[in-house]
Amino acid sequence: MKEETVNLKRGKAEALVLFELLSRELGRPKYGQLAEVSTSDAELWALDGLLGALESTLPEPFAANYLELVAEAASCLVEWRGKLSPTTLKRPFRPLLKPFG
Repeated sequence: MKEETVNLKRGKAEALVLFELLSRELGRPKYGQLAEVSTSDAELWALDGLLGALESTLPEPFAANYLELVAEAASCLVEWRGKLSPTTLKRPFRPLLKPFG
């Protein structure tokens, strides 16, 4: 298959929360929980590529107050999209990643 590019437009809050999730899970041994739901190496490589694109686009992961920024983004996203059922979520959002800076 010929490699073609795709442009996606998402809000900053979604991008930050997605960056946090992907960097946290892809950084764990054997790709963390993502490996449990993935069905192929190709899916993990696609997620890794998405993480790389977010990392090269977002300045926030390098900010000293990154943890505050991602927590605020998560709060805004839930406010905008709504809360999921308590049985769907196992724990509240807590960023585990430290800023890169």
